[in-house]
Amino acid sequence: MVAAWITVNGKETPISPAAPHTTVLDFLRERGLTGTKEGCAEGECGACSVLVARPGVHKPTDWVAVNACLVPVAALDGQEVVTSEGLATAGEPGMPATLHPVQEEMAVRGGSQCGYCTPGFVCSMASEYYRPDRCAHADVDSDAASADSTDSEHGPNGFDLHALSGNLCRCTGYRPIRDAAFAVGAPAEDDALAQRREQSPPEPAATEYTQDDSAFLRPSTLADALRLLRERPGAVVVAGSTDWGVEVNIRSRRANCVVAVDRLPEMRELRVESDHIEIGAAQTLTEIERRLDGSVPLLAELFPQFASRLIRNSATLGGNLGTGSPIGDSPPVLLALEASVVLADADGEREVPLSDYFTGYRQSVRRPGELIRAVRVPLPLSPVVAFHKIAKRRFDDISSVAVAFALDIEDGIVRKARIGLGGVAATPIRALAAEAALEGKPWAVETVEAAARVLRAQGTPMDDHRASAGYRSAMLGQSLLKLYAQTTEAVSS
Repeated sequence: MVAAWITVNGKETPISPAAPHTTVLDFLRERGLTGTKEGCAEGECGACSVLVARPGVHKPTDWVAVNACLVPVAALDGQEVVTSEGLATAGEPGMPATLHPVQEEMAVRGGSQCGYCTPGFVCSMASEYYRPDRCAHADVDSDAASADSTDSEHGPNGFDLHALSGNLCRCTGYRPIRDAAFAVGAPAEDDALAQRREQSPPEPAATEYTQDDSAFLRPSTLADALRLLRERPGAVVVAGSTDWGVEVNIRSRRANCVVAVDRLPEMRELRVESDHIEIGAAQTLTEIERRLDGSVPLLAELFPQFASRLIRNSATLGGNLGTGSPIGDSPPVLLALEASVVLADADGEREVPLSDYFTGYRQSVRRPGELIRAVRVPLPLSPVVAFHKIAKRRFDDISSVAVAFALDIEDGIVRKARIGLGGVAATPIRALAAEAALEGKPWAVETVEAAARVLRAQGTPMDDHRASAGYRSAMLGQSLLKLYAQTTEAVSS
């Protein structure tokens, strides 16, 4: 076994003797860093969030907040982690530490009530505090932090409240937490964590960590990974661990071998070609969102509605497609975009249209030993798009129904229609009958109402604790009517 280390608050710490399935959360708490809390063990409350140094979009390094309850500590071999304790600056011997600006604002504005969630909020807030393109000025009008704004989700300092969408305050102290977020300025010039952004993060370590007949392996190349999967057909493949981490925590799943692919260079590229965009399957959703910067409008609509920022900081498209869940948020969007997946194994690659990828409940054409290397979105893009996620909460919730639209409308005629559906069948599906009911017809209320009736009959929705079958069917038709109302309103304005 090669020695595995993690740098925590500037101090190198051996991972051994932790078991390969041990989470970052448990690893930290066992070493006395108890500011990192366990609230849900599913990545929904954010009490466990910590900062990790990751490759940046606008600078060499970004400080990224992640759910420590989901990430195996072995996945951070060779990496840098900062906890809520590490944000404060140590004082002289016998003197108290100096609070970080985020901690200071949370304290003076009453952002901490029972205090359980506070360290997680602080880490998520610090990640946004250090986002390079957040704001240009250190001074923020503190009175403006509490003032009403036409955009309640962005502060006068550029702070995006979606950065805190994965953090839950059970005391409902959100208003003072928001005030604290909207009051922070820009990092000072001598801020060590701000300066750290100017240097590249540690290169991913090739990891072979074994304990008690279990192994966590991080190959350094795609070829090595594919060879490993051929040799170990029962291995569990992880990227962000946002799905597998829940299985480990809630269902006590264990694997003899886990293979991490999240840092493979061949799976982290984003290329724009003349006829398609290729998105590496191991890029996080946050990285994709920031690198595309709105150039694929339908994906831009998806990202804010996909779980929370904490989850998007780790989750990948490859993982979301690989689980094969019928209620995953990305498949309906990618179906509407007519995307395909590039599957790779030790013998080579093949490209499969996403509409042919799913074969049954959590089943696909992916063969043992194959990885989703990339997702390809054909160009040009349809100009009329929408993603409607019907759920019990606006954000950070699992969808009851998800509908994605991509339409080409020329001279008032629907030339092409693509509709992706989630939550209404054993797999994500294309609404082929509704597409046919639209194509070649005028984009008019009569056409839309007729197609909406067809759309209501698509799939085989079921009753469960999230919604009834009848409700799901009704929402399908309502989504198309909503799209028509939105496009008509846009044209008239």
